[in-house]
Amino acid sequence: MGAETFPVDLTEKERELASPFFTNVDRNIFGLINLPEVIKGTLFSRYSRSDKSARKLLLDEFMPNKDVADVIQTNMPGKGLDSIVATQKAEDFYQRVLVGYGDDSVAELAGAHVACENISSLAGDLLTDSRIGLSYLEKSARYMPFDKKVNGMYMWYRDPKIMDSKFAEPYSSTMDKIFDLYGKWIPVLISYIKEANPKTDDTTDRAYESATRAKALDVLKNMLPAGRLTNVGLFGNGRAYEYLLTKLYSSGIAEGVDIANRLHEELRKMMPAFVKRSQLSEYIVGTKEGMAKFAEQNIGAVTTERIDSAYTKLVDYDKDGEAKVLAAMLYPYSNLPLGKLREVVNNMGTDKRKELVGAYLSKRRNRRDKPGRALENSYYTFEMCVQYGMFRDFHRHRQLSIEKQMLTTRLGYEVPRELEFVGLTQDYRALFDEIAEVHQKMEKEMPIEAQYIVPRGFRMLWYMKMNLREVYHITELRSTKQGHPDYRKVAQDMRNLVNDVHPALAEYMQVDMNEYALPRIDSEKRIDKKLAEMDRKAQDGTSK
Repeated sequence: MGAETFPVDLTEKERELASPFFTNVDRNIFGLINLPEVIKGTLFSRYSRSDKSARKLLLDEFMPNKDVADVIQTNMPGKGLDSIVATQKAEDFYQRVLVGYGDDSVAELAGAHVACENISSLAGDLLTDSRIGLSYLEKSARYMPFDKKVNGMYMWYRDPKIMDSKFAEPYSSTMDKIFDLYGKWIPVLISYIKEANPKTDDTTDRAYESATRAKALDVLKNMLPAGRLTNVGLFGNGRAYEYLLTKLYSSGIAEGVDIANRLHEELRKMMPAFVKRSQLSEYIVGTKEGMAKFAEQNIGAVTTERIDSAYTKLVDYDKDGEAKVLAAMLYPYSNLPLGKLREVVNNMGTDKRKELVGAYLSKRRNRRDKPGRALENSYYTFEMCVQYGMFRDFHRHRQLSIEKQMLTTRLGYEVPRELEFVGLTQDYRALFDEIAEVHQKMEKEMPIEAQYIVPRGFRMLWYMKMNLREVYHITELRSTKQGHPDYRKVAQDMRNLVNDVHPALAEYMQVDMNEYALPRIDSEKRIDKKLAEMDRKAQDGTSK
């Protein structure tokens, strides 16, 4: 039971209708073709908050709209020989540029949308690990429950190596138990959240139901294991896809290699010139093997102190960061060299330094007013021992260095406080203790594959190194009211840690330090206002 355990759910008629717009209609990895860019982007945006596949979304929600259907049909290329000749000419041209001139940057001028469906969250981490060149959206565990069955089976990854081993039964029964309890507890949490947060007169039924459901799913999503199946939509350029394929082929994870093969097949149909060189990298594989051997021989026996609780630490920072940032703030407005400006700043008193920082940052209205590049001159390294689910929420940020250790159950787990109020804390602990027992037995013989059983609620170790500008971005974005309380806490801790060492630089971080009982409600109210305004405009247009 492998990648296609959950087959594509389309009728023959739907396959016929969908075939012009996808590189295949019978497999879980496919490309989007013959669609305007705006339709592709909108489709993937909707995709992240839907239980449907990309194909079903297009057929069920886009094609029935006459205006959208007209745009799609207008975008269709010519048929027959003319289309084939045009495609071949374009391919020949790119080949001449790539081979004749050796300029890889031309591969950044061609882009492709690709959907990877029914892959594990662990594989999703591999797909979304690229720093630049790729944009992606994943099926959201906040907006969509993961409790449904297909063909009588919960949707978790059945790794062939596990399923052919002595661990097949304990792995399978434990995974099923996770999803049984997850589905059973969703209505319990929704009922409690509604009782604790009654609907107000200024809230619509739609907004209230959406906000309370999102809160319940937020509480329970850290039960979901790394092996739960998800959908990831990717948009990227040729160069990024080439390296992504190389990394997948060299990942050492069988599922990653399988995805690479299938993804490569689809990209050959869409941008063949740009992915020809993608293959397993002896450099990547050799480096991994060499480092693993060195670590085992030199630090394998080194023990560490017991970790009994989650933490966010500032491991190191730029001791001269404040002076460097202040000098860079002045640089575009001066004719002095950078070294001289640093001397000027070093001779400034505390009040004058605060005045300079205020002149540079105080006029920001909100987080969308991006602070300037001067903040990139100071660096900070944070280490986190927090839930795996929090790593997944921070992993998508680009302009920073991020590295994680393998998933484990040995660092303990967090229990959502809401479960105490509904009497489920003991059951949650029993489940997670059982998972840890199975995982640690598997880990001894198959450490890579054992990761599939680890839920998002177990702690893991990872670090992020970033400049101050990215600290502003992450802490402000991840502390917004509608965010998950766990990653809001990490963002708040990061702000406080920077404030401890560089208070003048942290003063203008617009980090929300409050706590909220129903974080999505204001956002849902704003959606209601937008929907009402759209309805009003539509009615005005009809009346005219």
